[in-house]
Amino acid sequence: MSDGKNGVTYADAGVDIDAGNALVDRIKPAAKRTTRSGVMAGLGGFGALFDLKGAGYVDPILVAATDGVGTKLRIAIDTGNVDGVGIDLVAMCVNDLVCQGAEPLFFLDYFATGKLETDKAARIIEGIAEGCVRSGCALIGGETAEMPGMYPEGDFDLAGFAVGAMERGSDLPADVAVGDVLLGLASDGVHSNGYSLVRKLVEMSGLEWEADCPWSQGTLGAALLTPTRLYVRQALAAVRAGGVHALAHITGGGLTENIPRVLPEEMGVEIDLNSCEIPPVFSWLAVQGGMAESEMLKTFNCGIGMVLAVSADRADALQSLLETEGETVCRLGQVTGTPGVSYSGALL
Repeated sequence: MSDGKNGVTYADAGVDIDAGNALVDRIKPAAKRTTRSGVMAGLGGFGALFDLKGAGYVDPILVAATDGVGTKLRIAIDTGNVDGVGIDLVAMCVNDLVCQGAEPLFFLDYFATGKLETDKAARIIEGIAEGCVRSGCALIGGETAEMPGMYPEGDFDLAGFAVGAMERGSDLPADVAVGDVLLGLASDGVHSNGYSLVRKLVEMSGLEWEADCPWSQGTLGAALLTPTRLYVRQALAAVRAGGVHALAHITGGGLTENIPRVLPEEMGVEIDLNSCEIPPVFSWLAVQGGMAESEMLKTFNCGIGMVLAVSADRADALQSLLETEGETVCRLGQVTGTPGVSYSGALL
């Protein structure tokens, strides 16, 4: 006998639970790649477990960070090149953690879309797993939200959450002093900040994402989707070697606003803009918009993705260590007794 129900399902409303289950099954191998000491339980439960003692900590302080990829996602969506934005997501979180002196331990992601496309979602999350592998943290959980009516067809959004730890008393910044040397670590391009302006400048140029890149091989869209560089292993190696007093991740606000964040109020920095090579992408962007040097410096990383303030007597050794770890390092400047950022030389 019929109960009179019309048989409407959740799938009829635009949410496909089976697709979500298929995605979880597909990404399990990627998540397994990220397993590290301390992981007790990962994907599948209502929560993920992590053992700090199992990770080797005696008296730990937890450090947490959250971030997204911003409007760089628009380029990924428009071009279909979504494989690197997961690395961006991890980098934006874990590069912040290491500035506190913390080792990233685990990562969780939030992926939201109007209609779940299993292959696209898997490629994104596999990129997240790759970022976790490169930075030594475990992907132990996340949320996939299919929300019809909230996002236009094909659109999605990402957020990431990283938790790290350090032994009590080892937090940074600490002991920053006048005369400390600033070591700048080269970026891999624009990273994940300033893309609302990037997109406007590309529009002004009249070029499409599939146009030949004006400063490199391949397409313009692919070049601008180069993933954010991960500095975790290299920066932690320098911290553990001794002599690092502060680290600044050069994100939104550029060089002129991020370096002062790690300095005592009574101190500032002098920067030599001629000390580091400026990647051609920034010259191209500046020309498209006729941008002032000051605007470039407070918007983009301008070729420097991480800055370390180090003891002058340790600068040579730490530069050598970082170069051995694969970094391109420049002597960017020094800490001064005058608040603010002053710079000499020319950016472009």
